[in-house]
Amino acid sequence: MPASPSQFGLSRRKFIQGASLSALAIGGPGLLAACGTSGAKVDQSECTSSDSSSSEKEINFSNWIGYVDPVKAKDTSTLEKFEQQTGITVDYQNGDVNDNEQFYSKVSPQLQGCKSTGRDVFVLTDWMAARMIDLGWLQKLDHSKLPNVDANIIDFLKSPSWDPNRDYSVPWQSGMTGICYNSELTDPVTSFKELLTRPDLNGKIELLTEMRDTMLFLLLMQDSDPEDFTDDEFSAAIDKLQGYVDNGQVRRFAGNDYVDDMKSGDIVACEAWSGDVINLLGGGKYKWLPPEEGFALWTDNMLVPNKAEHKSNVEEMMNFYYDPVNAAKLSAWNYYFCPVAGAQEEIGQFDKSAVNSSYIFLDEKTLASGKSFMILDEKQNQSYQQQFNQVQGG
Repeated sequence: MPASPSQFGLSRRKFIQGASLSALAIGGPGLLAACGTSGAKVDQSECTSSDSSSSEKEINFSNWIGYVDPVKAKDTSTLEKFEQQTGITVDYQNGDVNDNEQFYSKVSPQLQGCKSTGRDVFVLTDWMAARMIDLGWLQKLDHSKLPNVDANIIDFLKSPSWDPNRDYSVPWQSGMTGICYNSELTDPVTSFKELLTRPDLNGKIELLTEMRDTMLFLLLMQDSDPEDFTDDEFSAAIDKLQGYVDNGQVRRFAGNDYVDDMKSGDIVACEAWSGDVINLLGGGKYKWLPPEEGFALWTDNMLVPNKAEHKSNVEEMMNFYYDPVNAAKLSAWNYYFCPVAGAQEEIGQFDKSAVNSSYIFLDEKTLASGKSFMILDEKQNQSYQQQFNQVQGG
């Protein structure tokens, strides 16, 4: 197997492309690149955190929408089960994360000032997790409290280059980036080229605010290698994207909120994250498929920020979700790629149709088959993000 996708500094939604899967059934620009990270780095020896978990049985948990089974579903919610087993109450902030860059702008003032964000754990994509580790913004995890994580994390996600021992991060879920279309309102949209050029889709499509998600496909469209491209190739891809915005093909750029525009009928197709099409749109007339140019795979990670006061409680929750039964229950609802070994053997008790789902359990050939977005240094990241932001802002 080639390097794990977690070794590639990618977007929420981080990337492998190239395998041909069988068809499975705005936010504003972020501030990260515009402002850079100068002065943001924290000396962890001076920014110490206390843990009140023994006396305060609570967790404040910020996540993307559609990422956990219904919290208030009595006797079926995994979070309810966790609360009953541990006595820890979870204040679950559904949708507090809509886009990596937007979330960065929410929490960066506190984190660079060594102040509490009011959150004990949040879920962000590999490239942003790596950035926060580098900035000294995260607390180191105690693996003696994470036996299920150490025993059951799949090999593919075990040792990313940016956190080789998983000292600061534990994968929550992975998934795929591709195309969603409403089959009642449009013919199938099978490629990114179609999405961006078909006249009948003009003004009726949306792209993601995540630069790495969207630009991977723009690079593929011009036969550039998203793993190894030049500044000129990126600029050429940006120019193409600007053209699609200028001619009205792209209605807007969105985070998870593209779901609302699909439901309202304001758009008929979009760049989309795989599990959303099942658990937020309900499948049916909403179809997700990997573009002909290739598909993207990403991983989102649980992270404990500095000054969070309930780290041990969070570690208990991390360990809970790496029990194969609990992981299977979660995946049977959200239909994202499961990071927990053994979950496939358990998932039939919750959803027999999920046992061989290509959304949830990707085979070795698929995982090993594609390309990723090139690792960016700080100068490249700022330059590329600024160019992308200019297209969004225009």
